[in-house]
This record gives sequence, C-alpha cells and structure tokens, in this order.
Amino acid sequence: MKKLIFLGLSVFFVFVLFSCGKTDDTNKKTIVYWSMWNEVEPQGQVIKAAIEDYMKKYPDVKVTVNWSGREIRKTLQPALDNNQIIDIWDEDLERTIRTWGKYAMPLDDYVAKSYDTTDGKPYQETVISSLLELAKTYSEDGKIYAIPYQPFTFLIMYNKDHFAKAGITKVPETWAEFKDACAKLKAAGFTPITVDDAYVDVIYGFQLAKYKGSDWVKQLVIEGKNWDDPAVLQAAKDWEEMYKLGYVSPNVAGNKYPQGQQEVANGEVTMYLNGTWLVNEIMPTTGPDFPWGQFPYPTVPNGVSGLYDLNYGGQSFQVNKNTKYPEEVFKLIVHLTTGEWDKQLAEKTYGVPMANTTDWPKQLEDAKVVFSQLGACYPWAGGVQYNTDKTPVIVAAFTKVLSGQYTAEQFVDEVKK
Repeated sequence: MKKLIFLGLSVFFVFVLFSCGKTDDTNKKTIVYWSMWNEVEPQGQVIKAAIEDYMKKYPDVKVTVNWSGREIRKTLQPALDNNQIIDIWDEDLERTIRTWGKYAMPLDDYVAKSYDTTDGKPYQETVISSLLELAKTYSEDGKIYAIPYQPFTFLIMYNKDHFAKAGITKVPETWAEFKDACAKLKAAGFTPITVDDAYVDVIYGFQLAKYKGSDWVKQLVIEGKNWDDPAVLQAAKDWEEMYKLGYVSPNVAGNKYPQGQQEVANGEVTMYLNGTWLVNEIMPTTGPDFPWGQFPYPTVPNGVSGLYDLNYGGQSFQVNKNTKYPEEVFKLIVHLTTGEWDKQLAEKTYGVPMANTTDWPKQLEDAKVVFSQLGACYPWAGGVQYNTDKTPVIVAAFTKVLSGQYTAEQFVDEVKK
C-alpha cells in the first residue's frame, strides 16, 4: 500500500511540474495573419523571425501565420466573406485598400500614438509620410486603411561605373540632358538603355505622362478620344529618335522578361527603368557590389509633370475591422515596420525601409534622396494600364518603335484602331 501511495504521489508531482512548465496557449490572445509571402522567401524569413521576437516581447499573444504567397489575391476575399477569423493580411498598398478596404478598420487613431520603437514620437512621424498620405488617396473617406511597408518607386536604375567612364558627372534631369548622357555612354562604348516586354508600357506611359499628366493618360486609354493629341505622337517620336541614335539595346524586339534586366546585370547595358526592387531581383547575378545608382525619369519640354512625379507605393498591412485585438495587431505592425525588424527587412531584401531612422542598403542610397522629395503619384505605367484591352496593343506597337520597325506615326495609327 505504501508503495502504491508513493507511486501515486510521484506521478502527481511529475504532472504538476509538467503542467507548470507548459505554456497554456488557450489563455493567449491569438492573432491570425495571412501573408502575401511564401515562408522561404527573404521577406517571409524576416517576418517569421520578427513574429517570434514579437511573441517573446508580448508573451500573452500568439501569432499564427498562413503563408499564402501571391495566391492571397484569390483566396483572401472568399475567406473574409465566409467570416473566417483573419486579423491581419498584407499585399500591395493600392490593392488592399481598393479591393479589401470594406473589410478593414481605419488606423488614423493608431498612427497618432507613440510606441516602444518610435522614440516617444507618434508613429506617423517616424515613417515615410508620403506613403501614409498615398494610402489616404486610395480610400473614399480619406482615412488610412492600410499601413505601407517595403516602399518602392520607379526610377532609372543605372550602372555608376559606366557613367564614370563616360565622363557623366551629374545625373540627367531633363530630356535634353538624358539624351546627352546617352550620347556620352555610346561614345564610351556602352549601350545606354534597354527594356523587356514586361516594362515597355512603363516607358511610353511615363513619357506621355510627363507631357500631359497621368490623369490625362488614364482618360486617354479609357475613353480613346484623344489619340490625335500632338503629345501622343511626340512621346513616340522621342523614343523613335532614341532608336535612330543607337541608344536603345538592339535586343529589345525579342527581349522577354527578365532578359532586359539581365543585360544590365551582366554589364552589357547601362540603364533600365524599373522599380527599386530590381536590386534584390537580380542580386543572384550582380552580387552585392554592383555599382548601383538611381535617378528619376527626366522631365520633357513644356511638360506638366515635375521631376519627382513618379510611380511609387509599397506593400501594406491591413487590419480586419472585426478583430478582437486591434491594439495588439497594430503593435505587431509597428514591430515589423520600425526598429530592428524594419532594418532587417531592408537589409535582407535589399529594399527600401519604412522608418525614417533605418539605414538604407548602400545599393539604394540615391533612391533615398528621391523618396524625400516625392511628388504626384503615377499609377502603373503612368496610367496606360487602365484599359487592359488597349495595353497589349500599345506594348506591341511601341516595341516596334523601340526596335525600328515602326515610325511614331505608324505607332499612333496602330493604337488608334
């Protein structure tokens, strides 16, 4: 009997000790996060580590992650419509607000508060303010329904060594200066600029938007009434001349993404109009020591758009209006977009940080100057893609201009059809 009692007490104490050492997740506040990243991507790896750190910092909170990848564009809304518990998700800034804004809570009150990593300042004063302002423009009531992170802007990405060897000491700001730089690059033995099929529309869209503004471009492609405007022809003539002067890569006609950017990565071509994500995208080819530089797309004669009117944006976090834990969810956003984890995300992805105090990757130091002066925000391709039926026509016709198969007049005739 004594042996049985002793054995029973032993089992009891082992159970008590085990129970005391075990974390009881049932008493924790659970946050469900659907991520646009795959777990193995650099962004996914950093966010995963940041969440683990967050849970150590706030042991009463548990964060579970659904690594949805880009499929989130298809799967999120049905899940929200079925009242599935999802507290926070992320995707492109414009997409989250325009597509899923009705499911989200306004965050204006939260950005006005200070947090552990904001040095006593309101959150909104510690991050890139132009991105928060951009978020407001996408909502119907002018409130903030998503918090940007991993910002980007479209710039002319270039090889600084080529510029130096060509004797170019100042990045061009006007179309005349841009052509002059191309002439110097060609004289030094470099092919000045390239593109591939994924970004042909961006070149023409930017050129036309610099003349007329992106709102005008959007109206043009949607209504189709102003194709005879002189600016439509002039924008094509500008690049027809670039081809005739030998400034455009001879491979453009057949360049399929990512062949254009690989020409830059391999040192064959100097410039390529693309998002600041390009540094990370072709890092496997360039390595970290590639001499990256960036400058805004130049202004054009008598154009209405300024030098810093560009396409810019970012990914963003959005909070479900039905979440039980809005304070904890927003603290998670702050944890990811300021301090150490904002720094880690920028470093590991060679991307733009969100916080004003975070060091930028050396490859994007020139872009930092641009971000501090951003003007009007162009939509993708300056507005050309607002008519998805017309976009492929513009791409095909403008590719022929860039490769000498069409004149500017033939381009206009084609896109008017």
